[in-house]
Amino acid sequence: MPIPVEHYHLPNGLHVVLSEDHTAPIVAVNLWYHVGSANERADRTGFAHLFEHMLFQGSANVEANEHFELVQRAGGTLNGSTWLDRTNYYETVPSNQLALALWLEADRMARLLPAMTQQKLDTQRDVVKNERRWSVDNQPYGTWWERLPALCFPETHPFHHSLIGSMEHLSAASLEDVAGFFATWYAPDNAVLTIAGDFEPGEARRLVEAHFGPIPRGGPRPALPDMTLPPTLGGARREVVEDAVALPRVFVGCRTPAFGTDGYYAASLAAAVLGLRTGCRLEQSLVRRQRVASQASAFTYDLAKGSDLLVVDVTAHPDVSPEALEAAVMAELELLHRDGVTEAEVGRARALIETSFVTSLQSAAERADQLSRFATYFGDPALVNEQVARYQRVTAADVGALCRERLGADNRGVLLYVPQAESVAVAA
Repeated sequence: MPIPVEHYHLPNGLHVVLSEDHTAPIVAVNLWYHVGSANERADRTGFAHLFEHMLFQGSANVEANEHFELVQRAGGTLNGSTWLDRTNYYETVPSNQLALALWLEADRMARLLPAMTQQKLDTQRDVVKNERRWSVDNQPYGTWWERLPALCFPETHPFHHSLIGSMEHLSAASLEDVAGFFATWYAPDNAVLTIAGDFEPGEARRLVEAHFGPIPRGGPRPALPDMTLPPTLGGARREVVEDAVALPRVFVGCRTPAFGTDGYYAASLAAAVLGLRTGCRLEQSLVRRQRVASQASAFTYDLAKGSDLLVVDVTAHPDVSPEALEAAVMAELELLHRDGVTEAEVGRARALIETSFVTSLQSAAERADQLSRFATYFGDPALVNEQVARYQRVTAADVGALCRERLGADNRGVLLYVPQAESVAVAA
């Protein structure tokens, strides 16, 4: 059954999406801003992620951290997240608390700057620095998610630099820098507001108009540079990282068609054939039969601009050398590149993806997020209803063609983590 979708724009440019469902007495409010690390200046990386924290530090009518307190006291949950090309904030609340969630989101969109202080900036900058230390710098393999995009995207490309940002750039950020970033990107005409769940559409429209309607449009925003890239890397790229880890681990990134294109669905199925759940090729071959790996997976980044990435992630079994692990992973990729996939493999992969996607839409929060996603990237939230059909149209021949074009040795960015004592031998 199709997801009910109604969408429209306020005069100030805010894209509003409504999806009514009275299955449970809850409602999800989801706000996507079309800004991520790709929109940052090269000398001010980390601003998008910093703002994920700053937007919870109060606005003209809300004290620092009061946003959390008000939603939680009302029986709701909330959070935010940052990605390369978007930032989102979301609440799921009892149906009778819709007005509260909308007021909180509108207040920080319209009135964050008057409450922004140097002390708040300094505090949240330290929080983000500690998050970087905990999740990246001092985490085993933690730097993979900034090293791998740096291998696969050229230095001038907006997806090249780190999502969380550098310590140097975070330290250099001034209050004026932060205020300017907010004024540029956090405006109604750069946002999608989705409401999904148990609500009355007329009342929701009235509340949205009352809270968001008076907020003025933003000013001009700098356009992203041309995101177009060659379909392949043009040759193998490899980096060996000495780390305080117990086991070798290899990541492979391959450029694949951007999210939403026909080629994306073939790449998504190829990733599932390789590394989704225990029946996948990598699990069956490397973990179970050869016993060279202790875990293996593959997935796509789902980037909607320029080029996506298909990522393979395999950790060695104890006593397996980095060389043996890397050779085994490359052999599996080469097999897929050369011989393609079977109809049975594609059928299994398609069933897993479709089941996961359809199941997720039963949650008001997940439904709201998917609707915001398609509205932000493509201007049409109703595309959510076409996803199953788009996967169903992909054949084993389509996946095989994608593998021949995109999974060869000329399109592999290889990131190999090795225990410190073994790094010299592997790099030689």
